[in-house]
Amino acid sequence: MPLVRFFSPQNEQEIPRGKTVLDAARLCGITIESPCNANGSCGKCHVLINGKSVPACQYVVYEDIEVVLADHTEDNKSLQIIAEGAGFSYEINPFITKRLGTNKTAVDGGGELLGYEDGDTTEAVYALALDIGTTTLVVGLIDVRSGKTIETESALNPQALYAQDVLGRIQFASNPDGLKTMHSVFIEALQTMIASLTQKTGVHRDRIYDVVYSGNTTMLHLACAVDPSSLGRFPYTPKLHGGEYQNADELALSPFARIYLPPIVSAYVGADIVSGILSSRLAEKKGVTLFIDIGTNGEMVLARNGSLAASSTAAGPAFEGMNISCGMRASRGAIESFAIDGDEMSYEVIGDSPTPTGICGSGLLDIAAELVRTGVIGKTGRFAKPAEIAGKCAQRLREVNGKTAFFMSDEVHLSQNDVRQIQLAKGAIRCGAEMLLERSGLCAADVDTVEIAGSFGYHLREKSLITIGLLPQECAGKVVFVGNTSMSGAAAFLLNKNFRSKMTRIVEGVSNVELANDKDFEQKFVECLGF
Repeated sequence: MPLVRFFSPQNEQEIPRGKTVLDAARLCGITIESPCNANGSCGKCHVLINGKSVPACQYVVYEDIEVVLADHTEDNKSLQIIAEGAGFSYEINPFITKRLGTNKTAVDGGGELLGYEDGDTTEAVYALALDIGTTTLVVGLIDVRSGKTIETESALNPQALYAQDVLGRIQFASNPDGLKTMHSVFIEALQTMIASLTQKTGVHRDRIYDVVYSGNTTMLHLACAVDPSSLGRFPYTPKLHGGEYQNADELALSPFARIYLPPIVSAYVGADIVSGILSSRLAEKKGVTLFIDIGTNGEMVLARNGSLAASSTAAGPAFEGMNISCGMRASRGAIESFAIDGDEMSYEVIGDSPTPTGICGSGLLDIAAELVRTGVIGKTGRFAKPAEIAGKCAQRLREVNGKTAFFMSDEVHLSQNDVRQIQLAKGAIRCGAEMLLERSGLCAADVDTVEIAGSFGYHLREKSLITIGLLPQECAGKVVFVGNTSMSGAAAFLLNKNFRSKMTRIVEGVSNVELANDKDFEQKFVECLGF
């Protein structure tokens, strides 16, 4: 069998002829980013073989080879992740409390005795709020006595290295080996983050008693090692429904620690959105509020004077920089904002990189919006011909592989296929919002406020969202960016135990709108593709 020798880290693996470099890497325990689940579409798994960059998932091994891996360590360190979201005032009434007895401290959970600790430990009561995003993880260490978040940690969700979006992860984890991989890399990452938190703060792990997992339905299944395959086939029935507790032994915290899973609405509207409903007080607001979490899934809630309807559309990974020719995550070197003023083009790059190396999601939407506004991209999504454009923008239109592309720098460009990916992603979210409104007998003009949630959403601009048509023109001046409400909602679940039963009751009353089953969905989706 041929031998594949890897460098940085150094390792080697014999594999049968006809297997790929990616196969060899996985057998070695080496992680190569392949968010498209090795179907060859994302271009993110490139390695160097004989000095040539090739996709590891497509390079078939027939003889001994040496492979040099790309180093993304600095990229991951510079990831921009929002750890906080809009919150509200509430009474501190935590789930975990302590009572001092004779030489012992009683630990209570939800008013029930969990056990005793030697001595007086009443001053040390901590909990973890965890936002399990499809792309990122955020953990907050909270002092439940004061209600303060004393430290946070964030990282790339390592599951994204195997499959970028929810459907890809369901497919990957629908067999025991895949599920084991998804669960184990998550636990390993979480353990590393907890170790960092405790080291920075001096808090002992055995003084952490309560954990909330706030994530979409698929992420909860993978975090709890529950087979997600039923989420990928009709009638899309989850095996976890939230509003329940899980064993926390894997996290090596207090022996009394448990994990709380907030209730979920459906297979594709999960606990992260329920945390958002709580944090944004959607069930209490007067008027009409449209809450949208923009990411690989476009999850949304329509609140009308306390009545809630929720839905989800598959936006795909374009907004995370995937399936984009020069796409990347929001890390060092990424264009994060872009503008055209007359003949002058300007952009901002994350970090201290002198030149851009790619485009992240917020930059992608800005670029598309500005090119649409200036006529470089037409309403159908096609690039104009250079002769049809005045000024310097025409000089930036060049051909790549026989098709037109717009160049921000000599190395970074937006291709015609990239524009199509943007159209598909924004069209899915716009279609979902339009149909959710129609199902409730409303139109865009009836909306009083649009709340854009999520770490990605926090970096967007209202102007760009409206220019590309992700939001209708009637929403101008009504958009509020509320940040990571999954995280702030998770903290609220920790700090006031009453929210657990309250949100279970609210979720039972949420109308779940399955847009894909609507006979008009396909036609509406096509209508929403144009700029």
